[in-house]
Amino acid sequence: MSEESVPQRGGAAEVPPKGLLQQMEELMAALNADLSALDADLQAAGPGRDGAAGAVGAGDEREGR
Repeated sequence: MSEESVPQRGGAAEVPPKGLLQQMEELMAALNADLSALDADLQAAGPGRDGAAGAVGAGDEREGR
């Protein structure tokens, strides 16, 4: 087999494949950013729904005793 028929790998222009750990770190960073944005949106919405849900949950726990 000649060198011309073998595909060249590892060239300077190619990006090496990412390892599993690096992929997981990138996914976790993206998830963290999404959760931070969601938290900011919920904080900006005010205590309307969030406060009401907490009050209902606290009352249910007291009645269960």
